[in-house]
Amino acid sequence: MRKVKFWFFLLLLLALAVVFLWFFEAYWTHRYDHIIARQARIYRLDEELVWSIIYEETYFRAWKRGAAGEIGLMQITPAVAREWAAETGLKSLEKQVEENLEEFLFDPERNIQIGCWYLEKLRGKYRGLPAETAMMLAAYNAGASRVEEWLKNSRPEEISEAEFIERIAIPSTKSYVISILKRYRKLKN
Repeated sequence: MRKVKFWFFLLLLLALAVVFLWFFEAYWTHRYDHIIARQARIYRLDEELVWSIIYEETYFRAWKRGAAGEIGLMQITPAVAREWAAETGLKSLEKQVEENLEEFLFDPERNIQIGCWYLEKLRGKYRGLPAETAMMLAAYNAGASRVEEWLKNSRPEEISEAEFIERIAIPSTKSYVISILKRYRKLKN
């Protein structure tokens, strides 16, 4: 009888752990959804795409730092933050960025705002092309100049998404683009 109670207790504990992990996962990956939705609307982006990028970049860890100095949920570089601040035309934002860049970029609201602004800016370069989303993601990860290299001597309007992905010469960027597109399309379906 004691053995049965032990196994029942162990099974109950395991079931509770599974339920806790499921709820924690749901909370963890969706606690910034309201910010993502708001900023995606402002910059005319699909919120599932922004969510997928954050999932890939940091798995929703707002305190994350990248190896190349990127900061926060969307791994914003200091140069992009300064460019955003300058383009707003608001001296107070420029001052905030200059005085306390890290604190500014660790704020989820600002980080997602700047990330969405930058994505929209990149998307403008590739708007209307068959591989628009893949090109935007590759530029976000590796830089627009690299995307231009991969498009050299070709007609971008004739390159499919699959063909563009094959042209990505950096394995980590290729993997990044494929992973985000897969997650994004899964969310859309």
